Amino acid sequence: MDSKPLAGQRALVTGASSGIGRAIAYAFAEAGASVVVNYRSSREEAEQIASDIQQHGGKAFAVQGDVSEPEGCETLFGAIEQELGGIDVLVANAGLQRDAAFTDMSLEDWQKVIDVNLTGQFVCAQEAVRQFRQQGLDPKRSRALGKILFTSSVHQAIPWGGHVNYASAKGGVKLLMESMAQELAGEKIRVNAIAPGAIKTAINTDAWETEEAREKLLKLIPYGRIGEPDDVAKAAVWLASDDADYVVGTTLFIDGGMMLYPAFREGG
Repeated sequence: MDSKPLAGQRALVTGASSGIGRAIAYAFAEAGASVVVNYRSSREEAEQIASDIQQHGGKAFAVQGDVSEPEGCETLFGAIEQELGGIDVLVANAGLQRDAAFTDMSLEDWQKVIDVNLTGQFVCAQEAVRQFRQQGLDPKRSRALGKILFTSSVHQAIPWGGHVNYASAKGGVKLLMESMAQELAGEKIRVNAIAPGAIKTAINTDAWETEEAREKLLKLIPYGRIGEPDDVAKAAVWLASDDADYVVGTTLFIDGGMMLYPAFREGG
């Protein structure tokens, strides 16, 4: 595989100031892309990522924007147009959790997770498609008119008690991605998703920071280890590159086998 499979491409990574988004921003830059590092409130962290990329010879800059609001997405796409002249890849990654038992969950917490994890993905994807069409195909950059990559979750398929807002949003992302891919593939716009399982990030520290929690979590992972953000980032680079040009409407699960329902290993 080309050592710089994203050379010359311009990428926007939402929710890139930490966790999986942070790893994707670094991996995209290493693969040759110019990267917009989006953040909502973590300005210092986002600017540090952009600075690190620049110090290693890459091109990146941090842009604030709340993707759950149309104005936030418009700000991001205005910035990438001004700074880079357009966009080739959108990684719709921003997400959050606000967990509670079903009957204890507030409407506010339900709505906020849906707004960020689903509606925000929709709004930014709309802006990306409009931009792709306006720019037109440039074969020197990519075989595709544009690429959109959603960050979903194994919980687009696995129910998750105590997290109904999160699971509902991710289930929505699955069909958002697939419906977009079906509608847009004829324009050479590739839409796919990555679905991480258990990954060591700040959003799920409680699930792996103690030995007891770690052992409990590993029972759900046949491969026997908890994932790292780089496991997801490397897959994202491939899906965004021309090496994956014939991959359309696919969810790539990166989960150490969690989707294999390991509780049934002993016959159920």
